[in-house]
Amino acid sequence: MIIAFIQRAIMQGIPLLFGSTGEIITEKSGNLNLGIPGVMYVGGICGVIGSFMYEQKATRFVPFLAVLIPLLCCLLGSLVMGLIYSVLTATLRANQNVTGLALTTFGVGFGNFFGGSLIKLVKSDMPSVVLTRTSNCFKATLPFADKLGAVGKLLFSYSALAYFAVIIALITAYLFKHTRVGLHLRAVGENPATADAAGISVTRYKYLATIIGSMIAGLGGLYYVMDYANGVWSNDGFGDRGWLAIALVIFAIWKPDFGIIGSFLFGGLFIVHNYIPNLTMSDQEIFKMTPYVVTILVLVFVSLRNRRENQPPASLGLPYFREER
Repeated sequence: MIIAFIQRAIMQGIPLLFGSTGEIITEKSGNLNLGIPGVMYVGGICGVIGSFMYEQKATRFVPFLAVLIPLLCCLLGSLVMGLIYSVLTATLRANQNVTGLALTTFGVGFGNFFGGSLIKLVKSDMPSVVLTRTSNCFKATLPFADKLGAVGKLLFSYSALAYFAVIIALITAYLFKHTRVGLHLRAVGENPATADAAGISVTRYKYLATIIGSMIAGLGGLYYVMDYANGVWSNDGFGDRGWLAIALVIFAIWKPDFGIIGSFLFGGLFIVHNYIPNLTMSDQEIFKMTPYVVTILVLVFVSLRNRRENQPPASLGLPYFREER
């Protein structure tokens, strides 16, 4: 049961890791994108649409295309969401908080509309779309995992997207600490006026960080549907995972490598009530609150220590326009 719990916690944490890594990249540029829940929702439904069309139209099912098509659809939908946010905030000077919340509302509505349309097309008895063949392709694991016993189950029994989430987080952490691009991005988030004076294109970095961050976050929605949910799309099935991803950014103190451990911890806290017998509904809801409580405690602790490297970017959420410099 312990091994099963750890496996499920890691799988539960992978969407959060995608979302938090994407949001950390965005926030390092000074943009506070509260639209991550909507971006993840759009990424998930775009992948479902691509998969549904392929399964319906393909005369011969090719596993490579079954993975590639929804993956590209997911990335494209997430890219558009990031581009919308960037145009509204960096070009049209809209308020970042309001824009992010509007994107979340739009993303959920977009997903529910097209999800409901697909459900009507398949005429399912249940309010869901099932994409089993595509899900099986996404869930393919390393062939030797079963031969290694408990170690294989804990370390090698996950899909390619799960390992990809960890790799992206590690690469992002390396880029922030050891590359010129990462240094420029951090400079834009800390003091855009100084970065601009040094010849760094603030607008370009904000656009790229937000768009790339949104594309990474969108993969979290795709992973949830195709892997964690076994290819089943249900409207409003994501719950509050998008907000958990944003909370994880604070828990990880804006460090993607810390987010790996935090995502698995949050995943375990989110489902631990399923492994405790005889819990009432109210007790289950209390357990679901624990990731947010932990985040608040970390935020208080970090604020009390007041170490600059553990603080958010100094210009986070603040608009920058060269004419006002």
